[in-house]
Amino acid sequence: MFNESWIRFAILMIVFGALLHENAMIVLAALLITIIPVAWAWNRVALWRVSYARVLSENRVFVGETIDLSVRVTNRKILPLAWVKIDDQFPLTLTPENKKLAPSHLPLTAYLSQRAALGWFERARWNYRLPCKRRGLYALGPARLRSGDLFGLFERERIIPHIDHLIVYPQVKPMEDWGLPPKDPLGEVKARVPLFDDATRPRGVRDYRPDDAPKHIHWRATARHGELQVKIYDPTLSYQWVLFVNVATFAQAWQGANSELLERVISLAASIANFGAEHGYAVGLVTNGTWPESDQRLKILPSRDPNHLRSVLEALAAVTSFVTTPIENLLRTEAPNLSWGAALVIVTGIVTEEMLAEMLRLRRVGRRLALISLDETWTPDEAELEGIVVRQAK
Repeated sequence: MFNESWIRFAILMIVFGALLHENAMIVLAALLITIIPVAWAWNRVALWRVSYARVLSENRVFVGETIDLSVRVTNRKILPLAWVKIDDQFPLTLTPENKKLAPSHLPLTAYLSQRAALGWFERARWNYRLPCKRRGLYALGPARLRSGDLFGLFERERIIPHIDHLIVYPQVKPMEDWGLPPKDPLGEVKARVPLFDDATRPRGVRDYRPDDAPKHIHWRATARHGELQVKIYDPTLSYQWVLFVNVATFAQAWQGANSELLERVISLAASIANFGAEHGYAVGLVTNGTWPESDQRLKILPSRDPNHLRSVLEALAAVTSFVTTPIENLLRTEAPNLSWGAALVIVTGIVTEEMLAEMLRLRRVGRRLALISLDETWTPDEAELEGIVVRQAK
């Protein structure tokens, strides 16, 4: 509120008070001139030793759960705060119960706003309940603090850059809820997948065969024998599933995205990954979606690490609807880089001719595949897809 006009006004009041012999006007002008530097000094230290913090009861939850959020502002100095206003940047999808968010100029973002007056060494705290209705990787913050002097002449602002992250995992449901066999959702894939070679356990070399991957060629042994030699590995004692998750919900990218169908696809993939981890499978993930605010495609190689499922669920929580490439192109480029014994599990909301053609090509070269579809308009041709496990989820 303060500007140079206040000083000019006070000087004019003194001049006119002296000319008119109005002592009250002179006293009022003197008070104004005295108040201005006091207010200025107060404003300068208003936000000194003032802190703001958020405390989440959980940082990782599943869709449908509700968490507690506590926000607090603390004045750790003798000088009181006449007023303080906090605007904390918040995702719209995390609107607290019984609290409206203030509008923001940023898309899909709003402000969680609070006001308080704090005495010396005083703290104010607000508690909220956050219903997590949609999966995602959410950032809470930064926060903007504003305060000023007691008289409202000056205002000061400070940005609290700290950001808290909240991961909302997609919903995980039992296989029977998807209409899939509860004990063996991928059917013959388990029975047909042999024990695959573990590249970390080399055993020897042998002559090259046409179906051997070039990456397994042992070049030193080849030079010694004069013929191509490949490495032999000891088999591992587990199976691999690699989930190829198709985030496209229409045949053409320009048609947009069906958000409801996409969420069902992500939830189905999370349910299959959870089932596989519980039954001792090494589960990997490849999608044609991207990380938020990035063009980098998601890819997680299979692993039996106890924390691996969490990495897969985090990726599924974060994946966007932006399609980087058709799923058939992704299968064509990624399949050669995966273990030969891995079962390729395509999870999709739509089925296209191009997708089926690529799956049949991979089947002809010996890959093991399963197609888990949510496409209600597609009817599988068992004769055409012989050798591929097909499941219609619901």
